[in-house]
Amino acid sequence: MLIDAALQLAEEGAEVSVREAARRAAVSPGAPFRHFPNRDALMAAVAEEAQRRFRAEIEVALGQAPAADPLGRFRAFGLAYLRWAMRNPAHFEIISTGRYFAHGSSTELTRDNAELIALTEQMLADAASQGLLRSADLKRIQIAGRALVYGFARMNLDGHFPRWGVAAGEIDRMAEGVIDLFIAGIAKA
Repeated sequence: MLIDAALQLAEEGAEVSVREAARRAAVSPGAPFRHFPNRDALMAAVAEEAQRRFRAEIEVALGQAPAADPLGRFRAFGLAYLRWAMRNPAHFEIISTGRYFAHGSSTELTRDNAELIALTEQMLADAASQGLLRSADLKRIQIAGRALVYGFARMNLDGHFPRWGVAAGEIDRMAEGVIDLFIAGIAKA
């Protein structure tokens, strides 16, 4: 309840505090401090919940992609990332920026991020071992892919697409097209 209240404050762009989250959750002002000694602890818990939801979306997408198709899985991962970020902008903001708390303070978030990075490394290593990639520089491909999905999600969050002539109803299709263009660029012809 308190985590949802803190998330609601973040979604509204309001300052998130333990006391205000307690007020919104209709609990006594002192009660949350037994669980969250300060704002950083509360926001770490909010980020961990956001990350769990994000991870669930990734796992569903990967479950629908053929295990023997590493580039298809890489594509599914990227699209799941974008779709989740576009549907959950406050969650995305919390887990992707340092605005709300120090990310290194959450061992769960750090561990989960490392697992997701390892997952993308494995997909690319599998693609390389199958001879599917133009370049052997897997780290560069991985960082370029991350920059692409992060940048696209940021552009959406920051309201850039209308300036680029992309209407709200076209953003999801544009996301697919951008990911497909990236995959075509890294794949052997």
